[in-house]
Amino acid sequence: MSKKVKVAVIGLGFGADFLPIYLNHPNAELYAICQRSKEKLEAAGKKYGIDRLYTDYKDILKIKEVDAIHVVTPVDTHASIVMDCLNAEKHVSCTVPMGITVEECIEIVKLRRKVGKIYMMMETSAYTREFLYVKNLKDTGKLGKIQFLRGSHMQDMEEWGPPWPGWPPLNYATHAVSPLAILADAPVEWVFGLGAGRIRENYIKNYNCPYAVESMLMKFKGSDIGGEVTRSLYDTVRQYIESFDVYGQKLAFEWNRLSDEEPILYLGKESAKRVKIPDTDNLLPKEIARFTKSEQVMDEEEKQHLSFIQGSGHGGSHPHMVHEFIMAIVQNRDSAIDAEKAANWTCAGLLGHKSASGGGEKIYLPDFWNL
Repeated sequence: MSKKVKVAVIGLGFGADFLPIYLNHPNAELYAICQRSKEKLEAAGKKYGIDRLYTDYKDILKIKEVDAIHVVTPVDTHASIVMDCLNAEKHVSCTVPMGITVEECIEIVKLRRKVGKIYMMMETSAYTREFLYVKNLKDTGKLGKIQFLRGSHMQDMEEWGPPWPGWPPLNYATHAVSPLAILADAPVEWVFGLGAGRIRENYIKNYNCPYAVESMLMKFKGSDIGGEVTRSLYDTVRQYIESFDVYGQKLAFEWNRLSDEEPILYLGKESAKRVKIPDTDNLLPKEIARFTKSEQVMDEEEKQHLSFIQGSGHGGSHPHMVHEFIMAIVQNRDSAIDAEKAANWTCAGLLGHKSASGGGEKIYLPDFWNL
C-alpha cells in the first residue's frame, strides 16, 4: 500500500489527543473528524486545520475515500460503532474495552473475519514506557522464566458521570489484564473471581453489583503461569494506579506504589534498586517520536480529561498505538492487538465479574481463535 492511509477519528474528548499524531504520521492522512457537539467539532477543525467535519459518524461511513476509522466514544457504544465500521468495510481501531458483553466480543471477532478488515483495540497499557521496558527484559532473557504476574487498576471514577456510577469493576479490566497476557505470551484460559466490600446503595441499583473491589485469578492457556488482577472504581481510597508486577526466575519488577516514585527491579536475594524508565521515542518514526511526551500533545484545556491526568499521559503509549494501527494497514497484516486478543482480554474481566457475582466459580473463556 503506497498511498497514505486516510483516517477519520470519531470522538474528540480523549480522542483529540490523537489528532496531531495522525496529522504527523508519515503514512497517514487525517481525513475527517466527528464529534456530536458542533461547537467542539468546529473548534477542533479550526485548531488542527481539518475541514471535513461531521456530527454523525454514519455520514463518515459513506465516504469511499476513508480507509480507516479510530473510535474514541463512550464505553457502551464501542461494539455497535465498531460493527458499523466493519460492515462499511473500513479498517477500525477502538479504545478499550472491546465491548460490554461476551456476545458483543464474539460478534466482532466473527464480523472482522467475514469482512477481512483490520481491527485493533487501542490498549494503552500494552505500549507504556514501563511495559516496553519490561517486555525488553523478557525478550532478552534477563527476567528468566516468568513465574507469576499481577495487575492492578484502582481509580476514583466519581467525577466521570454516566455510564460509570456503579459499574462492575472487572467489566473494565483490560488495562490490568493486557500486560500480563502479553508477557505470558498466551491467552487467558480461565478466571476465578472474588467480590469484596460494598458501594453506596444508589450505585448498586444501576448494574446490580455491590462490590467496591473485584479481584480475579487467571490461568494462561498452555502455560504454567498464573496471574492476579485487582480493580476498583468507587468508595475505595487509593491513589490512581494502573500497574503490573512480574516475578521471574532471574529478576522481578514491581510498579511504584506512589506516583512520584520510580519502579523497583529486584535483582536476587535481598538486592533491589529503583529504576528510571527510559523514554520510547527511539522506537518510532521521527515525525511522531515527540508525542511520547504528553506536553507535546495536549494543551491545558485538553489535559483536563481525567483519564489523561490520572493516567500520567498513559506512559507515552499513544503514538505507538497509532503507528501500529497504521502500519498493520500499510503492511496488510493483523494488528498487534487483533480482534481475538481484544476479545480474550475484555472477556477475562467480564467473566471474572460473572464469577465473583456467582460466588467464585471457575469460568473458562471462549476460544476466540476457533469460533
